[in-house]
Amino acid sequence: MRTDGDTWDIVSSVGRTALGVATFRALESERPDPLITDGFARWFVEAAGDQHFTRLLADPSPLEKMPFFFPGFMGVRTRFFDEYFTAASADGVAQAVIVAAGLDARAYRLDWAPDVAVFEVDQPKVLAFKSRVLDAHGARPKVDRRPVAVDLREDWPAALEAGGFDPGRPCAWSAEGLLPYLPGAAHDALFERIDGLSAAGSRIALDGFGAGTDVKRFLALRDKYFGDKQLDDIDIASLFYDDERADPAQWLTDHGWTVRRFSPVELTAAYGVEVPDLPDDLADLARTPAYLTATK
Repeated sequence: MRTDGDTWDIVSSVGRTALGVATFRALESERPDPLITDGFARWFVEAAGDQHFTRLLADPSPLEKMPFFFPGFMGVRTRFFDEYFTAASADGVAQAVIVAAGLDARAYRLDWAPDVAVFEVDQPKVLAFKSRVLDAHGARPKVDRRPVAVDLREDWPAALEAGGFDPGRPCAWSAEGLLPYLPGAAHDALFERIDGLSAAGSRIALDGFGAGTDVKRFLALRDKYFGDKQLDDIDIASLFYDDERADPAQWLTDHGWTVRRFSPVELTAAYGVEVPDLPDDLADLARTPAYLTATK
C-alpha cells in the first residue's frame, strides 16, 4: 500500500507501472501498422530485466486473448500526447514540461523546433535509470532535455525553475498516466502550481482525469475482464488514490483555461483505427471523455 513520502525505483511500486507502459509502447511500435514509433522502449524493459515484462516482449499472445489488445490502447494514448507536443512546438511554444515523465523518450524521438527546452520531472531513481540506459546505447536527444529529479509531493516548482524553467514564457505541460497515483491534496496542488507557472498561451494535456469513482469503475472492469494482476502483474488498486479531489476539466475552466475533451473512441476514429465490438460496459467506458487539452 502507498504511504506518505514513499519512493520507488523502476522495478517497484509506481515506477514499475512505467516499465509496463514502456512494454506496451514497444509492442505497439513493433506491430505491422503501429500508431507510434518508439525504438527506445524495448531498451528500458530489457535493461530492467523484469521477467514478467520481458516475457511479454518475447511473446505478447496472452494480451491478444483479452477483450481488446492493450498495446493498441497504449498506441492511442501515446499518439495523443505525441501530436499534442508536436503541435505545441510547431506553434512556437518553446518550453515543455513532462510531469511524471517515467520512461518517456519524446525528447529523443519527436521532431522539435530547435529552440525548445523539454523538462522531465520525476523521481530521482527513475530518471537516473532512464539516463543510464540511453547513455549506454549512445542515444542523443533531439532537443534541449533537462531532467528535474524531484517528488511531485514536494516543492517541484522550485526545482523546475532551478533547472532553467521560465514562468514568464508559455509552456506545454503534460500529465500522462499520472493523476490516480497522486493523493487528493497533491492532485489539486498540481493544477494550482501549473496554473501559477503558466504564462498566457500555455497549454496542458491530461488523460484519465475524473473523480475517485471513475478509478473504482476502471478497476472493477479490469478485474471483470482481465483478472486481478493478469494484465501487468501489478496490484494497481494498491497504488491508486480514490480520495476527494477537484475535477480537472472544471477546475481549469473555472481558472480561465479553454478546455477540450476527447473519448478513446473519438481518438481511435481520428487515427483511423477500427474499434472492435466491445461488451456494453467497456463500450460505454470507451465513449467516456478520458483525454483533455486546455489552453490558457
